[in-house]
Amino acid sequence: MKILTDWGFTREGWRNNSRGEYLVLLQGALITAFIILPVYQIPGWKNPSTQLLYSIWFLASILSLSGLIFIIKGLIDLGKNLTPLPYPRTDGELVKTGIYRIVRHPLYSGIIFVALGWTIFQISLSHFIATAILLIFLDIKARREETWLSEKYPDYSDYRQQVKKLIPGIY
Repeated sequence: MKILTDWGFTREGWRNNSRGEYLVLLQGALITAFIILPVYQIPGWKNPSTQLLYSIWFLASILSLSGLIFIIKGLIDLGKNLTPLPYPRTDGELVKTGIYRIVRHPLYSGIIFVALGWTIFQISLSHFIATAILLIFLDIKARREETWLSEKYPDYSDYRQQVKKLIPGIY
């Protein structure tokens, strides 16, 4: 398929994971597992008061909406540079504008925020653990991606020092 080759997928890459193909598969599996994971609430957790429940839902909504905005804006700002692979496109350029001025990996941030929003909405211990696993995995994937970005773009290290990786202003 042309779109896969445009994104940088090759037969050779699938054989030796030269562009992070296995990371893409693992990410898909983790997101799928998160979606089908049953809700397991903390033992002994009783129904919270209506006011607390509304506060929880409000926080969950803010996180999820923020995550969706990060994902949509990240996709738009990437434009022709978009690839699911952590390896940058050969015809790509470094994007440091738009949402990329706020966080270096807004697509990963968006996934984390949406997952955390769902976790809080459900008050789910199982989803909290899954969100932590997603955060760790996406941090590892971002680290690998940043190695390749640093090799391709000489000014990436300056950008890296100016903009946080996954959580704006924090990390």
